[in-house]
Amino acid sequence: MSNDATTIALDVDDSGVALITLDGQERLNAFSPDTARELGDAYRRCDADDAVRAVVVTGAGRAFCAGADMTAAAAAFESPQEGFSASPIQPPAWRVRKLVIAAINGPAIGIGLTLALQCDVRLVADDAKLAIPQVRRGMIGDCAVHYTLKRAVGLAVAADVLLTGRGFTGAEAAALGIASRALPAHEVLPAALELARDVARSANPASVAYSKRLLWSEIDADAVAAEETTVHLKLMGGPDAAEGPAAWRENRPPVWKSRAGETGDPA
Repeated sequence: MSNDATTIALDVDDSGVALITLDGQERLNAFSPDTARELGDAYRRCDADDAVRAVVVTGAGRAFCAGADMTAAAAAFESPQEGFSASPIQPPAWRVRKLVIAAINGPAIGIGLTLALQCDVRLVADDAKLAIPQVRRGMIGDCAVHYTLKRAVGLAVAADVLLTGRGFTGAEAAALGIASRALPAHEVLPAALELARDVARSANPASVAYSKRLLWSEIDADAVAAEETTVHLKLMGGPDAAEGPAAWRENRPPVWKSRAGETGDPA
């Protein structure tokens, strides 16, 4: 790996929030196969660690991720290597059994945006430049974006973004529903961490894991309803089903007994 390649930093604070940082700010956190492997490893560690209650993904410096390394030396779209996948981040964020928030602090282009669309929640800098321009590079979008974007915003908006490859701002992303909130750039990471810490403090890890699995599932409404009943039966009568209401009545933070790792389907 070259000295200016984007690496992944992982830090877990005392509140149970993991901060994953794409760290290659000299090149606006340009993405490479090594970056994908490291990000997948970080997701796997967050999923397996019961001390981690929520995850925030951001970029170092002024960008979130400028996309694939497009220098001639990188040969990003030339002959694929054996075992190539257009979804190089394994596991994707949607497989992590914790809330994963993308703090899009600056430009997010190509895979820089498609990896953020694998997260559960996106907060974005209002003036950030965003695009999935692969059709303008002779390719198509990656990281299952034809699933994640259409699922998030519907066919019309997904077609607008993916088939034109046009650029847009963070403010427009929020207006279109691609992001939950658009904020001044300097407020994006603090707001994401505040949300993550609130969830880490207040939400039952098993409940989050079960709910996330259902949100990202492709089963039909009747099957979802049946699975919701199954999960209720697993949780009802347990210690956390009593602890949640008790903590609310006593106006105190809950002390949960369950763990996300108990819910099955590890990342």
